[in-house]
Amino acid sequence: MSTFSYLRAVGKRHLEPVSGPDAAFEAMELLGAAAGLDRTALLLKKDEEVPADVAAKFASMTQRRLCGEPLQYILGTWDFCGFSYAVGPGVLIPRPETEELAFLCEAAIKRLRAKVVFDLCAGSGCIGLTLARLCPGTQVWLFEKYPQALTYLKKNVPEALHDRVHVVQADILKPPHHKLPTPDLIVSNPPYIETAALPGLSPEVLSEPHTALDGGADGLTFYRAIAAHWLPRLTQGGFAAFECGENQTEALCELFGGFGKMGAHRDLYGNGRFVTVEL
Repeated sequence: MSTFSYLRAVGKRHLEPVSGPDAAFEAMELLGAAAGLDRTALLLKKDEEVPADVAAKFASMTQRRLCGEPLQYILGTWDFCGFSYAVGPGVLIPRPETEELAFLCEAAIKRLRAKVVFDLCAGSGCIGLTLARLCPGTQVWLFEKYPQALTYLKKNVPEALHDRVHVVQADILKPPHHKLPTPDLIVSNPPYIETAALPGLSPEVLSEPHTALDGGADGLTFYRAIAAHWLPRLTQGGFAAFECGENQTEALCELFGGFGKMGAHRDLYGNGRFVTVEL
């Protein structure tokens, strides 16, 4: 007989070579997903026998993780700022440090009473949709180029936000359509890893789309396009915020410095991670 607690322990042991100190957490998440139970229900059932179909599903999910597939893709959803977003192959996985970017923008929206928000390279939509949820007076435009990511983005727009959220398939390396409204706030977490550095990334990160990672030879290709085509559209008194690599804040402050007051911010790990511009 395999109980829930036994399977969790076995899963933890199997996952340790891939997941290290996160093995127990990941085993809990995978078993909960296989059984359709949240953490509390799973703990309450710790001494109960696991149904055969649940055990088989857990074994399959564990094997996928051992093959290097990201936990988030296996689960199919991931939390960001307290909201759950659908994710999977073809879309960047939301990360804890990016939550700080969303909160920087939330504060700016409320302080400046911003009404129109542009989320460039929106991916799953986690930033823009979180801002739409946290700031009810906004109209949020989410721009994404790639069809796979757009599938998740559209799936993540709740019916309650359909009147305030606008999904646009667009390449931000090109100028925006002239019929778009004037944004009060622009936010973006674009690809910013140098092309030559991509092969050195972990296999798990390389499971994510290269198009969401590759920022060109120096990692700044998308920021240059934003400076050329998008920041000039920002309303006077507007605000822009960007995630970047830990060694890129100085270059971005130089690139965006002609637009307004610059700010560089560290993430929760103490690394330079965000640059803000206030006109």
